Amino acid sequence: MKNRIILSALLAATIALSLLFTGCADTPKNTDSAQTTEAVALNTTGTAEEAAMPAETPVPQDRATAYFASGCFWCVEAVYESVKGVDEAVSGYAGGHTKNPTYEESNTGRTGHAESVKVIYDPSVISFSQLVDVYFGSQNPTQVNGQGPDQGSQYRSIIFYQNDAEKQIIEQKKAALEKALGEPVAAEIKPFEKFWIAEAYHQNYEVQHPENPYIQNVSIPRINRFKEKFPELLKANSH
Repeated sequence: MKNRIILSALLAATIALSLLFTGCADTPKNTDSAQTTEAVALNTTGTAEEAAMPAETPVPQDRATAYFASGCFWCVEAVYESVKGVDEAVSGYAGGHTKNPTYEESNTGRTGHAESVKVIYDPSVISFSQLVDVYFGSQNPTQVNGQGPDQGSQYRSIIFYQNDAEKQIIEQKKAALEKALGEPVAAEIKPFEKFWIAEAYHQNYEVQHPENPYIQNVSIPRINRFKEKFPELLKANSH
């Protein structure tokens, strides 16, 4: 009986640790159900077609876009959608060489893409410079090829610039941060080329799946740390 109690305790601890360190790439697939990955993530019995890549929404003329990669896009999307002046953050893939990448292909690390977000924002409310501050302030800036438990080139940090002014802002802020930290900042600085929108089940994942172990143990703590640093940048109704 005593041995059985000890074994039960060890099993419970093992399960708890596996949930804590489950990465963004693994979470939708960790299931005993016969449903597809897409249906599991949607928490429905829907088909793969229902979870296909959604069409991108046209950006209004009075809005601007910015593109960032910083680990799992579920986390980054949630951070930016809590920022005032941001209309929407869309999860997708950028920085690679493969056309029409899928989630499964991106996770191999062979497409060259990183999980990224497209931020649609109102430049009269928040500037690109402030969005870069949000970027550096919501991650571990010195971690190479990943953030937290998510590791690999598909989780590397990249800031994409669309013009020389944005490039200069990024370079100046990165240099200042490296000086303050006394060590290299991992984020790549790359010209923006193409953003491939991710599958429908990835969009607004943190909001739609608050019970997910990865969301509870990684995404929510990450967004809460960001909120503590930048209370002045948060939307009034930020969750």
